Amino acid sequence: MVRGHGVPYAEGMESFLMPLLSGLGLSGAAGLNAYIPLLLVGLLERAGVTHLAQPFDLLANPWVLLGVAVLGALDFVGDKIPGVDHALHVFGGVVNAGAGALLFASQHGVAGHLDPALAAVLGLVVAGGVQATRTVLRPVSTGATAGLGNPVVSSVEDGSSLLLSVLAVFAPVVAVVLLVLLLVLAWRALASVRRRWA
Repeated sequence: MVRGHGVPYAEGMESFLMPLLSGLGLSGAAGLNAYIPLLLVGLLERAGVTHLAQPFDLLANPWVLLGVAVLGALDFVGDKIPGVDHALHVFGGVVNAGAGALLFASQHGVAGHLDPALAAVLGLVVAGGVQATRTVLRPVSTGATAGLGNPVVSSVEDGSSLLLSVLAVFAPVVAVVLLVLLLVLAWRALASVRRRWA
């Protein structure tokens, strides 16, 4: 390959691949907790650490950040309460998937290479898939621990969402590997529980 053509091509692929992986990681994080990645990305945009595609840079608006923080705090508390957490998961099926679509489409490099609608659909599918996995696993925790294990499971989900969000911004490859690993472990745990019940 001629160097003069190869370097721009490689740079172009990297400028698309890294935002693509970031979008995947952030969407996965949104599937676990919609508000953590939205808040993190908005704060980093406001601090000038990241650069979001327009009009998604509106996430850095102080009023938007405040609204996300308040909703996130309410969700954080409610998700630790058996019964309330189930209602939040039903509602979260829309919120989490929507947040994933927004976060994927907001990545500046992705916006330059993919149709915004396609980017949003990819984010929606990733976040929705993770959210669906949570929704399937939570009743298992409730049944096995009479609801007492739900706050622990919820805290693990919140911590995983934060870790995935940070990695998606600063180490996208690691974020995607971790996301795949978490999904594999979750489905193996579910399969193991089903085998025991059978």
